[in-house]
Amino acid sequence: MVHAGDAWVGRFRAMANPCEVLVDADDEADAAAPIAIARAEAERIEAKFSRYRSDSVVGRIHAAGGRPVEVDEETAQLLDYASELHRLSEGRFDITSGVLRRAWTFDGGSRVPSEADLAAVLPLVGWTKATWRERTLTLPPGMEIDLGGIGKEYAVDRAAALARAASDRAVLVNFGGDLFASGLRKGDRPWTVGVDDPESPGGAPLLALEIGRGGLATSGNARRFVRAGGRRLGHILDPTTGWPVEGAPRSVTVLAASCLEAGTYATLASLRGAGAGAFLEAEGVRHWIF
Repeated sequence: MVHAGDAWVGRFRAMANPCEVLVDADDEADAAAPIAIARAEAERIEAKFSRYRSDSVVGRIHAAGGRPVEVDEETAQLLDYASELHRLSEGRFDITSGVLRRAWTFDGGSRVPSEADLAAVLPLVGWTKATWRERTLTLPPGMEIDLGGIGKEYAVDRAAALARAASDRAVLVNFGGDLFASGLRKGDRPWTVGVDDPESPGGAPLLALEIGRGGLATSGNARRFVRAGGRRLGHILDPTTGWPVEGAPRSVTVLAASCLEAGTYATLASLRGAGAGAFLEAEGVRHWIF
């Protein structure tokens, strides 16, 4: 834990991202508990929902080999949410599309999959092929789910709520650039957060936003892309074709009541490609597109 400015900051890694928890506290003792609680919640959610762990809920579903798997209430709520997003997005948001990573590697290089590569994995994509009802999920053999599209934002909101409940101090939880601020700091001061320039991620922020209470999330391809045929192809994929969404913005940032809501709008907008701005305008969401 370090003291940065006039807030205490705890830093760690979780969900393959740098994470930090800021507490508007006067001394280290006041900040220690909320930081530890937020970190523990991030690690719990990662362990429970990671697709890389055989002992996670997701690992258990993948190992079922087509057999039905009954899940707990928390998992059911996330699957209900993902299913609703699939419906609202007309199939653009699909938690079974993670298997497309077998064909794509978005490392800034120039390799793109062949038609045969995509043909091998596309039959394993499609939420409508799964059976989900009464807290029981049945996936056809070989299919997988990936909750990464909502999991980090969910973790931010959960960690922030638990940290704030353990302290009367304002808290800001930031997991890989997706964040939630629990309220104004001492003296009715907002938190100041920066938004990355997609042309130089990790460098000087493109803009600074002041947030009292709310969630902020960004969807984009500034860090994950390939170059092919003179084009820059981002990692946001169309689950029906297996190819990057045409015309998707480099970066979409949304401010909303929660991090999960902000992330949902940012992702759904990106999946609409060139229609991202019109979608967010119609939804009346505060946003920035680059």
